[in-house]
Amino acid sequence: MNADETRAGTPTLALGDDLVRVVKLLHVVRQHAPRQHPQVDPMAYPLLFNLKGGSLRVSALAELLHSDVSTVSRQVSTLVDLGFVTRGPDPDDGRAQALTLTAEGESLLVAIRDSRDTWIRGLLADWDDADVATFSAHLRHFASNLEASLAELTRRTDR
Repeated sequence: MNADETRAGTPTLALGDDLVRVVKLLHVVRQHAPRQHPQVDPMAYPLLFNLKGGSLRVSALAELLHSDVSTVSRQVSTLVDLGFVTRGPDPDDGRAQALTLTAEGESLLVAIRDSRDTWIRGLLADWDDADVATFSAHLRHFASNLEASLAELTRRTDR
C-alpha cells in the first residue's frame, strides 16, 4: 500500500500513519538536539518540568511520567548530584522524601523551555496564531484521551 492509498483510507488510518512519522521524527530530533547542560540527559527534562509545580515524592513523579520508580530514582540522583534538585522531608509524611527544584534547576528549566520555544516557533513560522492555538488544543485533547487510555490499559494488565 503506498502513501496515496493510505490517505484514501479512513481519517484515523491516516492519523495513525502521521503519528508514527511524527514520533519517529521527534525521536531522531531528540538524539541530535543540543543539550542545555552537558551532564543532564534530555530524558531527565520531564522530571524538571514536573517539579516546577512543587515538591513531589519519587513515586509521584514516576506516576506523572508514566515511568518506573527505579528509572526516575536514577535520573533524580543525577539531578541531585548536579545541584538541580534537592531531597528533603515530605511535609505530609516525615518518613518520606520530597524532591524540589533548586534555583539552578529552575534556571536550567528556563533555558530548556526557551530553547524549545525558539525551535517550535521556527517550525511553525508559517502558521498563524489561531492555527497554533487550535493545534495545541487538539494536541491537549488527544494527550488527555491517551492518558485515559493508558490508565485503562494499566488497570487491565494489573489484574
